[in-house]
Amino acid sequence: MSRRPIGYYVHHQGAGHWQRACLIAAHLDRPVTLIGTFGEIETGGAPGAVLDLPDDRLTGFDGRDGEAERPQALHYAPLGADAIRARMARLAAWIGASDPVLMIVDVSVEIALFARLMSVPTLTVRLAGNRTDTPHLEAFRGAKKVLAFFPPALEAAGTPDWVRSKTLYAGFVSAGSATGRSEPEDGSIVVIYGRGGEGGGLGDLAAAARMVPDRTWHVLGPVRETDATVLTRLPANLHCHGWVADPAPFLARAALVIGGGGDGVVAGVAASAKRFVCLSEARAFDEQVTKADALHAMGAAIHRRDWPAAAEWPGLVRAGLALDPAVIGALVQPDSARRAAGLIAAEANRIEGLRRS
Repeated sequence: MSRRPIGYYVHHQGAGHWQRACLIAAHLDRPVTLIGTFGEIETGGAPGAVLDLPDDRLTGFDGRDGEAERPQALHYAPLGADAIRARMARLAAWIGASDPVLMIVDVSVEIALFARLMSVPTLTVRLAGNRTDTPHLEAFRGAKKVLAFFPPALEAAGTPDWVRSKTLYAGFVSAGSATGRSEPEDGSIVVIYGRGGEGGGLGDLAAAARMVPDRTWHVLGPVRETDATVLTRLPANLHCHGWVADPAPFLARAALVIGGGGDGVVAGVAASAKRFVCLSEARAFDEQVTKADALHAMGAAIHRRDWPAAAEWPGLVRAGLALDPAVIGALVQPDSARRAAGLIAAEANRIEGLRRS
């Protein structure tokens, strides 16, 4: 008898959800279909089938649907949007034809509740932050289990006990944790920006590099600049590499990493056991701030909410270099992607066994 497949919904903000899904799907022992709106993401090497859905984002998308009223269990439910009808119809058709044993939803309250309405069990991913609003709690209530890609040590203080008890803590999942890469540090500073954010300001980066001239600065990810004259006055110790598919070699050699508090950045830094200055970005439900505060409290990172003034950088770099990298490294469990896949597979096997009985 063929094993029923798993559907894995991937959110379209940034690239981190896609990368995590691919790492985990590669270790699952069932057919997996990766589902979402993939846009510019290259899906040719996906470890399974891909179902590309119509984009549900309205013009000028800012995460809100503009509706004066909506059901309290939903975050995003604009009316009269043809793309959303087509999106849900395509997903419903796939569910009807494929009979999935389980849907992993990373992340969307609406997709999680829709899967439940389609009578499909879900593992609903819970991101860090204060997710105690009604839509999140209803998605968690409707799931078989809640899946957290962070360790219990970074749990938000206000998370209800029933949500904690329902949560499978898969821990950080990153490519770096699976490589076993070990290279000597060269004293460099790596500044890393994910695809989901606004990127860095070249003028700010140049000013910081000038204030710490004895270190080479490598910048990974998008960089913006409004003053063209800055391009002609970049310090020799600043190198901007743009989007880098595999940041692991840069992280391995770095003495200090500077970056936001998104899942991909934090997981990569932790997997590489690097000293970390976390410049948290504004996100819904205080996702990055909550995570960064917890890292700071345990001595795993220095946390700042805004890009520091140029004169602050020498002291901030000294403080970052004084951290013990073993603290953040201890938050990582070995072979994290395989471990996460094992948690998912165990739940899928349990659900399938109940159906057969």
